[in-house]
Amino acid sequence: MAPPIVSIRDLSKLYRQGDINVTALNAVSLDIELGEFIVLMGPSGSGKSTLLHIIAGIDRPTHGSCRVQDTDVARLNESQLADWRNRNVGFVFQSFNLIPVLTAFENVELPLLLTGLKASRRRQQVTTALHLVGLIDRQHHLPRQLSGGQEQRVAIARALVTDPPLIVADEPTGNLDAKSATDVLEILRSLSQQAGKTVIMVTHDPKAAAYGTRQLHLEKGEIVA
Repeated sequence: MAPPIVSIRDLSKLYRQGDINVTALNAVSLDIELGEFIVLMGPSGSGKSTLLHIIAGIDRPTHGSCRVQDTDVARLNESQLADWRNRNVGFVFQSFNLIPVLTAFENVELPLLLTGLKASRRRQQVTTALHLVGLIDRQHHLPRQLSGGQEQRVAIARALVTDPPLIVADEPTGNLDAKSATDVLEILRSLSQQAGKTVIMVTHDPKAAAYGTRQLHLEKGEIVA
């Protein structure tokens, strides 16, 4: 049996607020298998976004270990971490974070500019990613010429373009209407089921959570169900 893509042991995260320590995560242990679609749920302040950010190498734990693809991401320096993120993690956020003056194609191409790939290879990978999200016919449009749902699909294509094994999504449907949200969730589910990507999504929406293969509920920094 293949080892888990994410292996977390006794993970804690403390923040300093004035004279007191605030516990965001408390001794969390968790394994996530390749191809799972994990949903993190819980009230505000429960630690779900902190957990997502540590897995993605955006934040660092105070104690414990987080191994992704057998790399302890907390032990990487900033330069190593940036390189690791670019190769291993695709990011999708509630705000689309597209560059307004760049076309959909150019926005998706951005992560590839850090890789040294030739222009022909970059073009091939961008085209493939836009096909996957159904937006090849919008590749020359600027973000302001797209709907919110289309912008989020461009953001997903950008997350996919380097072919990372892990996709992390923080409230990806939070700014979308019901139809656009369904389209985005169907794409994320397809990435897990058809492309073998591991998807980890934070959401407050039970309808969105139903698309996952496993739901984890956090309260006060601990997994409760």
